[in-house]
Amino acid sequence: MEEINSLMHGFAVALTPMNLGLMMVGIVLGVLIGVLPGLGGANGVAILLPLTFAMGNTPAGQVSAIILLSCIYWGALFGGAITSILFNIPGEPWSVATTFDGYPMAQQGKAGEALTAAFTSSFVGAFIAVLMITFLAPLVAKFALRFGPPEFFAVYLLTFCSFVGMTKSPPMKTVAAMMLGFALAAVGLDTVTGQLRLTFGFTELLKGFDFLIAVIGLFGIGEILLTIEEGLDFKGMTGKMKMKVVIETWKQLPKYWKTSLRSSLIGCWMGITPGGATPASFMGYGVAKKFSPNGASFGKGDIEGVIAPETAAHAAGTSALLPMLTLGIPGSPTAAVLLGGLLVWGLQPGPMLFEEKKDFVWGLIASMYLGNIAGLIVVLTTVPFFAAILRIPFSIIAPVILVICAIGAFTVHSSMFDVWLMVVFGVIGYVFKKLDYPLAPLVLALVLGDRAEDAFRQSMLSSQGTVTIFFSNALVGSITTLALLMLFWGPLSSLIKRIRG
Repeated sequence: MEEINSLMHGFAVALTPMNLGLMMVGIVLGVLIGVLPGLGGANGVAILLPLTFAMGNTPAGQVSAIILLSCIYWGALFGGAITSILFNIPGEPWSVATTFDGYPMAQQGKAGEALTAAFTSSFVGAFIAVLMITFLAPLVAKFALRFGPPEFFAVYLLTFCSFVGMTKSPPMKTVAAMMLGFALAAVGLDTVTGQLRLTFGFTELLKGFDFLIAVIGLFGIGEILLTIEEGLDFKGMTGKMKMKVVIETWKQLPKYWKTSLRSSLIGCWMGITPGGATPASFMGYGVAKKFSPNGASFGKGDIEGVIAPETAAHAAGTSALLPMLTLGIPGSPTAAVLLGGLLVWGLQPGPMLFEEKKDFVWGLIASMYLGNIAGLIVVLTTVPFFAAILRIPFSIIAPVILVICAIGAFTVHSSMFDVWLMVVFGVIGYVFKKLDYPLAPLVLALVLGDRAEDAFRQSMLSSQGTVTIFFSNALVGSITTLALLMLFWGPLSSLIKRIRG
């Protein structure tokens, strides 16, 4: 096949000493970026983008530059799970769902199993996404061209509805948390009319609430406040990591192949459309929880609750590069930064890129395979180091975590106002946990609320206020119908059980 020949040529381009060295450097830097809350893959790639300009605009230099930046991205995807599992602080937005079961596993002394499952699942999700990019690029590119505002809104609606319909929390508490998230997402500049909303005279709120600051506060500070109140310590969370632990965990993973495949498909879908890695991780977790025979144990330290979001997030993060390369439409913030790099290097993303710059495209795709293998090896070999952090007493590690959170919040916009916002969100997270309200719906609405609103309003403008636009064709109609089905999944499943009974 032509794709196989092109891929072999790509491996020849990527497998040079220079590119292999850049690959390892990128992975290590990416893991560090993923571990630090508030920095993020997109910010890390953006900060290091100028370093690639020295590589020149030669074909070899362009390939080396994109390999370095993409491997930083892969490393950040891997690294986000580390602090999520060990400290319940998502290093990346898409790692929020990993905290639901990863952190309870660490509390039970299963940090090694959780980390191994997370890293391996990440590798599987990314591998499936790269296979899709390799063989389905032309078909997927044509499909993505059909998406307009109605289709985008339908995808967001599906994400929201599936979370309401599939959660084990009381539906009204989930909806209440989600409504608060929508309200927070509305703060700032209205992108449709250009008017200010809910800023109350604070110029710092013109940009709205940054998602990363909210996450650091809700999960990081909120967890520390709760731990201080309960007088808990991290001493019980031992991280005895040996190769035996890795092997034993690997033996368990094949029986969850349905969850991995399902989450990979969800991730590829959300990455291409583009929904993004964050909603993909939430949706992957929600769907796995619904279809798993052990769904009731989710949130209490179930390994399947780690596998699902990590697989979906990596599949989405990787597949987001497909529309960027084929259409020039970035499927994620990091893909947008990489798109800027391509333009600076004199490359024009689009279908012709596959014809005019074969060395670049297929060298990048080959580096995806190699980068993910290298990433898995790097994080597995450093697991003992990160697991050893659990042995540090909480009285020592808590101030360190607070400082890291504060630095992460300040780094986002170099603003002390963001640090105070982080504290406010920390109090909100503490109150939510005390009242047993779920945090995930609030976070989901906060990150996707403005995008969903923009897509909805654009759809209403184009249809002159007619909601039937969301059923105007087979594609958007099927997604909207599926969303409504997910919203009422609980009552429908109860009704079906009564009929059968």
